[in-house]
Amino acid sequence: MSSNFPCRICAAPVQEFFDFGRQPLSDAFLAPDADPAQEFFFRLAVGVCESCTMVQLVEEVPRDRMFHEAYPYHSSGSSYMREHFEGLAKRLLSTELTADDPFVVELGCNDGVMLKAIADNGVRHLGVEPSGGVADVAAAKGVRVRKSFFEESTAQEIVAADGRADVIYAANTLCHIPYMSSILTGVRTLLKPSGVFVFEDPYLGDIVERTSFDQIYDEHFYFFTARSVQEMARRNGLELVDVERLTVHGGEVRYTLAPAGQRTPSGAVAELVAEEERRKLADLVTLREFGESVHKIREDLTALLKQLRDEGKTVAGYGATAKSATVTNLCGIGPDLVPFICDTTPAKQGRLSPGTHIPVKAPEAFSGAYPDYALLFAWNHAQEIMEKEQEFRDAGGKWILYVPDVHVL
Repeated sequence: MSSNFPCRICAAPVQEFFDFGRQPLSDAFLAPDADPAQEFFFRLAVGVCESCTMVQLVEEVPRDRMFHEAYPYHSSGSSYMREHFEGLAKRLLSTELTADDPFVVELGCNDGVMLKAIADNGVRHLGVEPSGGVADVAAAKGVRVRKSFFEESTAQEIVAADGRADVIYAANTLCHIPYMSSILTGVRTLLKPSGVFVFEDPYLGDIVERTSFDQIYDEHFYFFTARSVQEMARRNGLELVDVERLTVHGGEVRYTLAPAGQRTPSGAVAELVAEEERRKLADLVTLREFGESVHKIREDLTALLKQLRDEGKTVAGYGATAKSATVTNLCGIGPDLVPFICDTTPAKQGRLSPGTHIPVKAPEAFSGAYPDYALLFAWNHAQEIMEKEQEFRDAGGKWILYVPDVHVL
């Protein structure tokens, strides 16, 4: 159906193709004594722009509700992700940060895992992070952090204090920010003419191919493709000059933008745009077929969990991820089907999952008496988790996954 929502990139009409219904904030884990009536909900629906092809949420959640002092996600919580960011830092140090007195700015630096490697090499840097708790963690590591949201005015203040940047970087951040024009104007202001803006985010092509519908939640406002990023860059005086497919977080793309006309785009850009056209990623037919696959997963997952409950089997959730809020609320999964979720994040332990109020417990609750089944919400870290939890398998435990379909391992 049509939506009255205008595209946040080009103001053209957005065609809605899937409605997840009433959803809570994905990282708003409740205290056990909290008043459920005070919990914030919004309509989670997604659409595609008729003009620039950007896939985006239909309803915007105020940024202060999502990113704040108590924001619980830590980028360095996964050893695999630590290696990923440290590897990127080494690459930037050997390629883009080789001039005299280079300067790098990271938007949404979280707990500073990438910038720590930059700082250890004595390179000037600045993290811009609005979530105060994780910003403090970064600062404690010796990372220089500014606690604020990034926009055009922020860029002007950074230039006045530190000069222009050789590299601006963002990981799993840019897709969170609806007000893209201000961001990219700020990038142009802050970036040297020879500099690059590098960002990596979940890739719509992988979401559609794998039916990884739980990548769609309040914090993810945009779902990028090479084609939509190319158009977004063009409208803001920038140019998409490189793309790189990544396996992290269930499939991402690392995009490199430069001031228009300053660099020759790599062949990888044209190749990925052509692939997206062949797959018809921006077509409503393709996106509505994705929605039909989501409906099937919902039916299959709830049927399996109810069957296991009726058979007297025990099921625990594994990983109180932001993504899990979409799954549990769309499927109506509460404590009657999954009595608890184990998670390594102290800030989530002892709280209740958003919307469906499943208790979140420390990992000891999982290993103390293994359940018969574990529903893997953190499926994007499946290899790392399954290696870590080999004793669960040895004890006869089985994993339930729902991407790309519902299956048991």
